[in-house]
Amino acid sequence: MDESTVMDGLGMIRDGFTGQRMLVVPREAVANALRHPVTAKLTVTDAGYFPHAARHGRERPRGAREHLLLVCTDGTGWCRIGDTRFAVSRGGTVVLPADRPHAYGATEDDPWTLWWFHFTGVDAADLVRTAHAATGGPVTHLRDPAPVASLVSQVIDALDSGITTSASIQATGAAWHALTQVIATGRRGPGSDMSPLERAAEHLRATSPHRTSVTALASMVGLSPSQLNALFRERLGVTPLQFQVQLRMTRARELLDGTDLSVAAVARETCYGDPMYFSRQFTRIHGMTPTMYRIRPSGT
Repeated sequence: MDESTVMDGLGMIRDGFTGQRMLVVPREAVANALRHPVTAKLTVTDAGYFPHAARHGRERPRGAREHLLLVCTDGTGWCRIGDTRFAVSRGGTVVLPADRPHAYGATEDDPWTLWWFHFTGVDAADLVRTAHAATGGPVTHLRDPAPVASLVSQVIDALDSGITTSASIQATGAAWHALTQVIATGRRGPGSDMSPLERAAEHLRATSPHRTSVTALASMVGLSPSQLNALFRERLGVTPLQFQVQLRMTRARELLDGTDLSVAAVARETCYGDPMYFSRQFTRIHGMTPTMYRIRPSGT
């Protein structure tokens, strides 16, 4: 299922968007997930993030094979379902049932930033129907789209970690949470009183030790990367990337203190592919190597 397409006067053309992420689960892996007692209830088949997706769109006269969730965190777009066309702006959320004809796309003058996933499973249709009943239809509005975008990001991270049962279960959990967030807070929900900085920091804490780019993080909370960098420096004294390193190092200390994992294994658990680079980073921040940290006298 390739969401990376756009529409022009001649029809669909393939395209990509700078900074995009897109994961397509192999169909054999989807079939295996649908036989698992947990992921059979809800399985994500495709997921992605399209920043400032100029000329992006899809038209499906017969609908899609799976259900869809689309979340707009910036810019504007539109969605047509049957004879009804909906405007979609920041906070706009679309939940489309499988096999229902539809079309959607970004506007030309202010193209949307979109977080999305396709899903199926024995409980998927019930979730879609519940979302429509709770929010009054397939297109709703979230006062604050950042928490749902964060959960879609977690879906993408899980699928990106490998084709495993554990990754599939993690993606299922995040996707289920995203859909229930839409059900609970769509249209008339209270939204969030957290500031953009607080929402960004909360996402980083929730997804650590996985790394989120500044561009993706800024789009979740409706800021430009430069604005987000300035906020972090002003309020926290560090950049978003440095904040993420701090979170990863906190997790590294927990693992060194509380487990017998090797330094190489701790590096992997904190998403450092190179143990030597991890050790250098740890030493730079803590003034001692991971091995020295582990054998330091108790209480220091």
